[in-house]
Amino acid sequence: MPTLPELIRAFARIGLLSFGGPAAQIALMHRELVEEKKWVSEEEYLSALSFCMLLPGPEAMQLATWIGWRKHGTLGGLIAGGLFVLPGAMVVLALSMIYAAWGTLPLVAALFTGVQAAVLAVVIEALLRVSKRALKSRVQWIIAALAFLGLFCFATPFPIVILAAGLWGFFFCKASAPPSPAPAPWGESLRAAAIWGAVWLIPLGLTLLLAPPILGQIALFFSKLAMLTFGGAYAVLTWMAQDVVQQKHWLTLPQMIDGLGLAETTPGPLILVTEFVGYLAAAKHGLLMGLAGALITLWMTFAPCFLWIFAGAPWIARLTHAPRLAQALKAITAAVVGVIANLSLWFAAHVIFANVPPFTYGPLHLIAPDPFSLKPLPTVLALLAAYLLLRRHWPLPLVLAICAITSAAVAAF
Repeated sequence: MPTLPELIRAFARIGLLSFGGPAAQIALMHRELVEEKKWVSEEEYLSALSFCMLLPGPEAMQLATWIGWRKHGTLGGLIAGGLFVLPGAMVVLALSMIYAAWGTLPLVAALFTGVQAAVLAVVIEALLRVSKRALKSRVQWIIAALAFLGLFCFATPFPIVILAAGLWGFFFCKASAPPSPAPAPWGESLRAAAIWGAVWLIPLGLTLLLAPPILGQIALFFSKLAMLTFGGAYAVLTWMAQDVVQQKHWLTLPQMIDGLGLAETTPGPLILVTEFVGYLAAAKHGLLMGLAGALITLWMTFAPCFLWIFAGAPWIARLTHAPRLAQALKAITAAVVGVIANLSLWFAAHVIFANVPPFTYGPLHLIAPDPFSLKPLPTVLALLAAYLLLRRHWPLPLVLAICAITSAAVAAF
């Protein structure tokens, strides 16, 4: 059993080194906490990971929270989850403030043109990685294709796509194992749900009642988002981007892609891009409002994660052996492939074409890029980033730096 100072040191180190997305972060925790420190067994770690993948929210951060809870109860969970997020959140906030202040300068804008092109390659890499893991049967390929068509061709709301996939897997896919006979810990879970539900929802209610309207809108939007982030950050980026860009007009699309590029290069979960969105949306009303927007976004994004873990962790022995839930998760994961494919095409169209008008015909809602508005530099940089990431397997920060510097050099020339 580690002492509390040992737990703090271990997760402070993990929080500072957690670059590279959930796969790299999960591998880092496995090496540090299972192989080296032996704080949890391999079986416990894999069971907890399976449980976290059933939940909305960043699975790596929730896995860290579970390990802290397993070792030192609620306090340990708060320390582990908080330290996993805090370094990245501080960096993203600093970068958001710099971006809001100087992002329109020609040199900075040129740098971010390169970042946007590289981000397109990053999303394609995520699509390939997730599809290899998720699409292992004909049914899963069909689910992925239907999810893509629903989003890209018919503008089906993202929550409906995920809900439909989960219900199909739950009710119609064949279960392969009997459920676990472990006891149901209702009392412990209900107490945790009441406490952490209040921690999440009371600030939401106060913000809606007392704060300026923009902060209430931010709190409500990211609270809804926190309940729908199945399948990782990429799965909700299209819905979030289209909502904050096209409907709420909090950001422009280039700003949204720039925020994703910033989140890709910082430690912590990729969903920290929401902090960038919250800051820029509120910073139009002043610096203090921007800081309040970032803080509210963080609270509404991550407070539900603690609720899911503290209320659900006692159920791990039952839920990780629930065959119908496992089938629902597989169906949702397959749908996520279609969601990320939609994100890839949507980003690609807006990064490499200057003019992307909508096209509507009956139930069809498509985008129709103007081929004469093709932008040569982002196109070349996106191809370069794809080659370096997918073929040469260069580190992501290096690829982002190369694309940004090349774009700035061409603009200066």
